[in-house]
Amino acid sequence: MGRIIEITDVILRDAHQSLLATRMAMEDMVPACEDLDNAGYWSLECWGGATFDSCIRFLNEDPWERLRLFRKLLPKTRLQMLLRGQNLLGYRHYEDAVVERFVDKAAENGMDVFRVFDALNDLRNLKTAVAAVRKTEKHAQGTICYTVSPVHTIASFVEMAQRLRDLGVDSICVKDMAALLKPQPAFELIRGIKEACGEEMQVHLHTHATTGVTLVSLMKAIEAGCDIVDCAISSLALGSGHNPTEAVVEMLEGTGYETRLDKERLLKVKNHFAQIRNRYREFMSDFTGVDTEIFKSQIPGGMISNMENQLKGQGAGDRLQEVLVEVPKVRTDCGYPPLVTPSSQIVGTQAVFNVLMGKYKVLTGEFADLMLGYYGGTLGEKNPDVLARAEDHAKKPVITGRPADLLSPEWETLKTEALASGGAAGSDEDTLTYAMFPQVAAKFFKSRPEGPKNLGKDPVMKPPMLPVPAKPEEKTAVEGKVFRQTAPVTYAVTINGKEHKVRVAPGA
Repeated sequence: MGRIIEITDVILRDAHQSLLATRMAMEDMVPACEDLDNAGYWSLECWGGATFDSCIRFLNEDPWERLRLFRKLLPKTRLQMLLRGQNLLGYRHYEDAVVERFVDKAAENGMDVFRVFDALNDLRNLKTAVAAVRKTEKHAQGTICYTVSPVHTIASFVEMAQRLRDLGVDSICVKDMAALLKPQPAFELIRGIKEACGEEMQVHLHTHATTGVTLVSLMKAIEAGCDIVDCAISSLALGSGHNPTEAVVEMLEGTGYETRLDKERLLKVKNHFAQIRNRYREFMSDFTGVDTEIFKSQIPGGMISNMENQLKGQGAGDRLQEVLVEVPKVRTDCGYPPLVTPSSQIVGTQAVFNVLMGKYKVLTGEFADLMLGYYGGTLGEKNPDVLARAEDHAKKPVITGRPADLLSPEWETLKTEALASGGAAGSDEDTLTYAMFPQVAAKFFKSRPEGPKNLGKDPVMKPPMLPVPAKPEEKTAVEGKVFRQTAPVTYAVTINGKEHKVRVAPGA
């Protein structure tokens, strides 16, 4: 028997988040759970990311109940989630006690593996969440968001892995959200982490398929000592999604590596989601192929569609290429942050404003906060001229400390507000739901008794490719195309002394 390569399947979370705008209803996942649970996976990613938001915004489904049901249906397999460090599952930093409460409740409701990341790779934003996971005695996976820039090197990522080890993480994940990790860097990075942190430290690789090279990167990472890789069952893979699980299994045949996966179970899962996929055609991304231009712009597919949406809303749909050129420039000015939620939305929206209104003539509040350190530190230096504009815009100083240290205790206030919103049960879970998305949660609590919705359409009863009008609260459909973004955000911008509200939909 060769060395065992463990597999995490993301079919229950990131696969449909990447390809179906996170709209898959729980009832369409339930029938596959028995086969998934018996297929031999190391873990199944099923919660976190944009699923929490989508559950209450679109599906009228309690995300905590989803987690409890997964725990019941998948008793043999580790459940895994994606957690944005101090941001939890929202788009702002939360005070430490809220982070600790969230982790505790997620563990209590059935979560096993917490993949904790920070959009800026600022480990100060991971420390509280990692410590909270360790306190629950669950698996704390520290995450490196992979990116490419003049200041990001194999050595810098290896150093970050060592610092994650020192935080006490149980494993280290390299998260390649834009499919930028080419084969040779994959080998060098995984080998470097193993040599620096010890062979006993499990290393997990998450990558997307968007650029077309990352199946080879998975192989090179495995040859370098990678222990676990993320895949998605083939009926919901490729495009801006992930590499197919079955392809990885077959790729390893005869190489001295193998998986524990049961091919017959995988076939049943594949067939199930092949049928389910057709029900959600109206939410499917138009991008299904390969785009190597991402190596230049580093813009994930969902972020491109978000910017396209913003431009069309301003009658400037023909200026997308200008924005694609502007994004790397904005990223350089703010210190080369990795482009992942929420930094990708912040940088992308500022690039749109620069093209439409002139270079930094208008700043979003979020971009100013990113420049000033209120999301954390970046590895690269910031453009001093843009930094000065941000200080003038925000009327507050640059900070170098941990942003959460500026926050006051907020748990009791959140609990009071959740109860006052109407419909909240008074549980910690409901308070945490409210904390993540206050306005959406207030509506959800009132409609929750109506039960979950299924937005999938019967492909026999209704043509799947008909244009779908946007719902008033959604604002993500343009000419029949539905984008991946699931959390609209209102920016306050000032032009000629007058404040304007600009509503955009961030990427999932």
